[in-house]
Amino acid sequence: MTAVAEPALDVTVPPELSARAPAEARGTARDGVRMLVGRRNARGTDTAAHHRFTELPEVLRPGDLLVVNNSATLPAALPGRLPDGGPVALHLSSSRPDRHGAHLVELRRVVPGRAPAYFPPAQSPARPGLRVSLPAGGSAELTAPFTPRLWHARLVLPGPLTGYLAQHGRAVRYGYVDRDWPIEAYQTVFATVPGSSEMPSAARPFSAEVVARLTGRGVLLAPITLHTGVASPEAHEPPYAEWFRVPAATARLVDHVRAGGGRVIAVGTTAVRALESAAGPDGAVREAEGWTELVVTPERGVRAVDGLLTGWHEPRASHLHLLAAVAGLPLLARCYREAVRQRYLWHEFGDVNLLLPD
Repeated sequence: MTAVAEPALDVTVPPELSARAPAEARGTARDGVRMLVGRRNARGTDTAAHHRFTELPEVLRPGDLLVVNNSATLPAALPGRLPDGGPVALHLSSSRPDRHGAHLVELRRVVPGRAPAYFPPAQSPARPGLRVSLPAGGSAELTAPFTPRLWHARLVLPGPLTGYLAQHGRAVRYGYVDRDWPIEAYQTVFATVPGSSEMPSAARPFSAEVVARLTGRGVLLAPITLHTGVASPEAHEPPYAEWFRVPAATARLVDHVRAGGGRVIAVGTTAVRALESAAGPDGAVREAEGWTELVVTPERGVRAVDGLLTGWHEPRASHLHLLAAVAGLPLLARCYREAVRQRYLWHEFGDVNLLLPD
């Protein structure tokens, strides 16, 4: 993995600003969450304005292109047993095996009545050759560490992976979420290609009505696929390899929109990573498929993306490098200070941030 320094964002997010449940459970429609719109212009003036997500069609311009991730979320958390019988949670972090037939997995500690907890490396039972028993006679054998948190593992399952997870898995859940929610709560309106271990959550607020209004206004939409791995709110690790696909039609549309003066707006950091992985040095996007290890930073910059719709990230999250590459750190810092002041909600069930050029 590429080493990345910690982002320099001097913001403290109070714990109570973590969205503990889906918007629908809080009495708000999916598309009723708040949206802070941050804009930057060539004169160096940054602004931050408050909206509801339902106002997105009016905020964008006819001819803008939204690039969305069509990856569907898997119930990637499995109950397991260590050789001594102790319970453990296994989070599957890649739905596609590498060339050696191994998947990436994370072991997490079982805490009764709470979300599985992070194992500090010194306390983790993970070791080469460890066999974790899984439901219905399945197993995962750890082979080698990938990071202190993630391990390569060979899975032995009684059937195809997607069906096995549907029967025995549940959605990956972290400690700020109040309970286990059904996998449907973790799907977006664009989810058609199963493979993500965590929801590509920037697209969660989209509804069929908002999509219809966008298209009626002349805003274009195009899909990419990027299957997300499992992050760790505790470890703040840099991104690692994820499988992606940019279809030829999407690549052509991105280039067409940019050539005509329109804006390409990625929905989520996953869409940025996929598009930038398919972009050449000249900024032209080409059909591409495979594993990407690209880490987008302000130093590297972006070539194919003009704006970004994203959720709110922890102030030390590696994703902030990507956000700063798109919007610049001053605008990002302004948006985050304003979001804390106005009590926006964080994480996958929270509010969103739209970062735009003028």
